[in-house]
Amino acid sequence: MNQLTLVLPFALTPPELANDLARAMQTPALSMLLSRNNESAPVVTVAEARLLPHEAWLARAHGAAGPDEAPFAHAVMRGLGLPDREGWWFVVQPVHVQLARTHLTMADPRHLRLEDADSRALFDLVQPYFDEVGKPLLYGSANLWFMRADDWRELRTASPDAAAGENLADWMPDGPTKRDFRKLQNEVQMLWHEHPVNEARQQGGLQPVNSFWLWAGAEDGTAGALSGNGPLFVAGCPEWLETLAPPERRAPTAASMLAQSGDATVMLGDLIAPGKGGDWSPWLMHMQRIEQEWLAPLLEALKSGRLASLKLVLTNRTTLAEFTITKGSLRKFWRKPSLAKLSS
Repeated sequence: MNQLTLVLPFALTPPELANDLARAMQTPALSMLLSRNNESAPVVTVAEARLLPHEAWLARAHGAAGPDEAPFAHAVMRGLGLPDREGWWFVVQPVHVQLARTHLTMADPRHLRLEDADSRALFDLVQPYFDEVGKPLLYGSANLWFMRADDWRELRTASPDAAAGENLADWMPDGPTKRDFRKLQNEVQMLWHEHPVNEARQQGGLQPVNSFWLWAGAEDGTAGALSGNGPLFVAGCPEWLETLAPPERRAPTAASMLAQSGDATVMLGDLIAPGKGGDWSPWLMHMQRIEQEWLAPLLEALKSGRLASLKLVLTNRTTLAEFTITKGSLRKFWRKPSLAKLSS
């Protein structure tokens, strides 16, 4: 294989926890890869960026020009088997919004556990209203719907992972048509209030679906193939991201990737939820598995020449760092294996 780009969102550790986490990690391959490489300057974004660094990296690789652009809607639709449609479409995700002490927050959509039957019941209730206001709604899966809004192109939106757990007042869609969006959102919230689906969910200990999140607006053709990094393979990622790869690319292994020719990109998303939430015990477990199943065999492939180049793309909430490792860079024996570069 020529070059493999391995993207590990939330692999970078907070400086205040770096030493403790490094002592708990048994990752000799990662230590070697982080020490003997050609490092590029880290990219640091503001904490208020509407995309997380790995999402922005993926958006740029799909042709996005602006820092908040996430032109994924049509690609996600195609990934779910929906036919191409004209116009500007957004991804619509059913969510749970809750009141914190002083503000509203959105719960992690991963915890919603929304079944298809319940999702369709909620969808069927609000679809006529979307049609009435000229915003056609399309069902893709239990957690992914789509809305056409050609006149909302300038609406700035945030990804669910960027907004979840934050003060929603700072993350709501913004732009010339934000009032129209809020009116639509409020109407949907009223229609879903005390709906039998939500009453049953609450009785079963589940969060009610009481709002929706709008993002990833795009026009057909604005998000094509992953440029410059080969085809995308994914595992452990949010559903929207998984759909960007065809089914045969959604369960890669190190062995299957090394059998490829040319370049390819793999994004492993298991670290996102525990890393963003500061839940370090499962984070360590996932990192250990990545070490054993990915980093150790890739290091051996570099040494043997089966892999010409490995690019590691590591991120956290605000930082993205890239490291390129080759057989030649591994010969820098004076660089002692270390996890120091894992700290942002």
